[in-house]
Amino acid sequence: MADAIVSVLLERLASATFHYIEDKVENVLNVKKYVQEFTSNLKAIQAVLQDADRRQVEDESVRNWLDDLDEISYQMGDVLDEWNYDVLRQQVEKQEREGAAALVPEKKVRFSVSSGCFCFGQVSQVFLRDDIASRIKELNESLTLIYKQRKMYGFHKEKGTQRLERRITSSFVDVSNIFGRENQKDVLITKLLTDSSEQGSGTLVIPIVGMGGMGKTTLAQLVYNDPKVKTHFEKRIWVCVSDPFEEIKIAKAIIGNDPPSSNELDDVLQHVSKFIEDKRFLLVLDDVWTQDREKWEQLEVPLIQSGAKGSRILVTTRKHEVVDMMRATSHMISMGELSEQSCLSIFNHMAFYDREVDESKKFEDISHEIVKKCKGLPLAAKTLGCLMHNKRTRREWKYVLSSKIWDLEDVEQKVFQPLLLSYYDLTPTVKCCLLYCAVFPKDYEFDRDCLINLWMAQDYLNSKGNKDKGIIGQTYFDNLVARSFFQNFEKDRGSGKVVSCKMHDIVHDFLQFLTKNECLIIEGEGATNEMAVWGDKVRHLTLASVPHGPLSPAISSSNCKNLRTLTTFKSKITAISSDFILQLKCLRTLILSGEWIGYTYVKELPEEIGQLIHLKHIDLSYNSSLEKLPDAICELYNLCTLRLFYCVALEELPDNMGKLISLKHIYIEGCHSLEYLPKGIGRLSSLQTLDTYIVCCDDKEEALQFEDLRTLKLRGSLVVRVSGDVKDVREVEKAQLWDQKQLFHLGIDCRDVHYKQTKSSVEILNVLRPHKDLEALDILGHTGTAWPIWMASLNHLRIVTIVGWEECELLPPLGKLPSLEILTIDGMPRVRKVGGEFLGMEDQTSFKSSPSLFPKLKELRLRKMGNSEEWEGVEGWKKEESEITIMPCLSYLEIYFCRNLKTLPDFLCKVPLQNLIVNRCSSILEKLREEGSGEEWPKISHIPNIHFLSERRAPNLMHPETRNWRTLELISEYEL
Repeated sequence: MADAIVSVLLERLASATFHYIEDKVENVLNVKKYVQEFTSNLKAIQAVLQDADRRQVEDESVRNWLDDLDEISYQMGDVLDEWNYDVLRQQVEKQEREGAAALVPEKKVRFSVSSGCFCFGQVSQVFLRDDIASRIKELNESLTLIYKQRKMYGFHKEKGTQRLERRITSSFVDVSNIFGRENQKDVLITKLLTDSSEQGSGTLVIPIVGMGGMGKTTLAQLVYNDPKVKTHFEKRIWVCVSDPFEEIKIAKAIIGNDPPSSNELDDVLQHVSKFIEDKRFLLVLDDVWTQDREKWEQLEVPLIQSGAKGSRILVTTRKHEVVDMMRATSHMISMGELSEQSCLSIFNHMAFYDREVDESKKFEDISHEIVKKCKGLPLAAKTLGCLMHNKRTRREWKYVLSSKIWDLEDVEQKVFQPLLLSYYDLTPTVKCCLLYCAVFPKDYEFDRDCLINLWMAQDYLNSKGNKDKGIIGQTYFDNLVARSFFQNFEKDRGSGKVVSCKMHDIVHDFLQFLTKNECLIIEGEGATNEMAVWGDKVRHLTLASVPHGPLSPAISSSNCKNLRTLTTFKSKITAISSDFILQLKCLRTLILSGEWIGYTYVKELPEEIGQLIHLKHIDLSYNSSLEKLPDAICELYNLCTLRLFYCVALEELPDNMGKLISLKHIYIEGCHSLEYLPKGIGRLSSLQTLDTYIVCCDDKEEALQFEDLRTLKLRGSLVVRVSGDVKDVREVEKAQLWDQKQLFHLGIDCRDVHYKQTKSSVEILNVLRPHKDLEALDILGHTGTAWPIWMASLNHLRIVTIVGWEECELLPPLGKLPSLEILTIDGMPRVRKVGGEFLGMEDQTSFKSSPSLFPKLKELRLRKMGNSEEWEGVEGWKKEESEITIMPCLSYLEIYFCRNLKTLPDFLCKVPLQNLIVNRCSSILEKLREEGSGEEWPKISHIPNIHFLSERRAPNLMHPETRNWRTLELISEYEL
């Protein structure tokens, strides 16, 4: 940990410059000297930190030495931030005095120790406090002592846990990555399928027990997806339990879709009982930790009493005490180590994937030795294989093999051995980013962009040049993904990039082990004792499951002076005291958000928050009671990120938002009560993200206007929400959206426009022309009968969403867009026919000039087109000499609430559809009920997966190749 912290600090020191004015030259020159000495000592210490980091596990004195080093490094970081705050404050004051239209923040605190060049006259007011120099001098003296102490430990120069059991799993498994569990699988399947009279009800509890990373979950996934198991059980249910063991949460997960809204245990268990009544079920409870017999019986009794004979409850756990508590010792399956050959198969599969066969022979001897170190842990073999995948020299391989970390004997450390190897292979700054993930509990879903912003708030994303910190963070994130530190990925539909992920529980335990002195997660009201133990060592505090009400005085009175992160998780805090806020002088990140609307109830923040000058990241999302932000928040000149997702009661933002000179990201999606944005936001030249740009056209002088948008250089995604009476579209045109070249997604929402001066939203849309390289477009609430003139000319569009075009009688001509992959049309009730204009054809013969229509479209959704009766085909496309292709890549088609639609296009039979979903389309279903003799069935008979939803019965259809009758699957609306 120390190596990572020191490296981050050195990067900050190397890229910094002091500003000063003439009457304070002496002070600044002293600072320069102290900083030079500090940096020199820190670099010398850094050279031995890898060895010290490894030895601290077994040597307490080394661990204390590293703790002292961490403390000094953190304090120096505080000094840098305070200096930066003063620079920014005076820039704001200067701009206000001069009445400047724009604020140009200093991008970073600069005090270069390698150059004698200083910047004179940059600010007009003395801001260098006399104590800054003395504080740096004191820190340098302390560091000099640590520097001298390093020699007594004889460190070598090298180059190169608190457990909170939470994780998440699913039933899905990739069989191709699994080796060596055939015997255990056969034994377990026999236990599942063989009736037993040992229990009167016939419902057996079968535990799978083993060390973390031994493959318990993998074995459960294998049998869960076995064809014989699927056939045998009427219901199969997978629930990831983790810790704490929450009976209501587990019971609702068993029910699955449409669980009861009640949080009364008896009511929920009654629903569970009805759900499985007289049915033979297989229930997998993955990752159980509780030893509380009472909690277990609350859930077990209704399961045993309601299920049919032959039902099974399969439990995975690390703890034998859980098996004893469940009284299931006789049915227990112990997961032993994998054979060396099986581990070698896993290792080779990962290490030499997509590489030449001869390469594996080149490293065969070292591979065998590394695999021996895995001690039969599948996760170890997989992680090490991933680690070695990009290593091409024997020297690199031998370095991994000779790592001294393998000498650790503790059981938990054996689990961490492969992870430690991967950890030490990371650069120091990436280590910091990984370790920060220990702030959050297991099962937490990391949003990529949010995680990167959190790293930025802790100053982990520094660079010597002017490289954008967001890009640096993306590189670090991708690095961790590639090294298997994350899993359960959610990917962007268009780009395929990972946008969210979770972390395996062993990896999280590993991080907790490394950060146990600095990261603390406490649940409920159990803060008093734990905070007393850790005291001022804690840097990052997470409060989980705090009950409804003000923050407990026990926590508020704890020593929180060194906290750099405070976050809540599944907590219902309603208020935070001013006294507690004033303790958080070092805080960088404050997260008081809920997981959904109505889960967090903080109505207001104390004005004292304006004194937290280090604060860089605030997240108040999903606070249903938050009505306003304190004006003092505008004094936080270091603030980079403000997240207010779905603060539905928030009515306004502070008028002085323009003073937040460092602000880069504002998120206000779902803040429906916000009528306008303060005009000062238009002066934030550092702003990169403003997910919703609200423009009120009702002559509010304090409100942000269209012309203010052109001064911003936004990136990523933007929704322009227009409200009020647009009197002159020339004012709208001043937004100059075509100059926003770094936007890849644009949404335009006209649902709140009052049409007095303008006739329809088409006039507004026509002047909101985006940049030609736009990739995703949403248009909501369009009231015109025509579409924007620029819409069909955006050749890089990949995703288009149209919602609420209630006046249009024709679909927009999108068929010629060469890059379009995903198209959703939702709410065009006046369209009576989907015709050739949708394909981009002026008439039935115009396809000759464009032989490929919708050439890259993969997903198409047509929703709420209640008056549409016909989806027209294309004349002439069947002719042998025709070269036309229509939707040649379409794999998913959904038609929803088009009740009058009677025909499908003839070209559909040539489209490579894999999934067709027809929901609430009664007319087309009547056609299909002609049992294969109608005209519509041949158009879709080739599609392997067809689902009809929310209809009383599904039609029987004959497959043309087999001539066998099949009944297409009927799914309720809630099961989709």
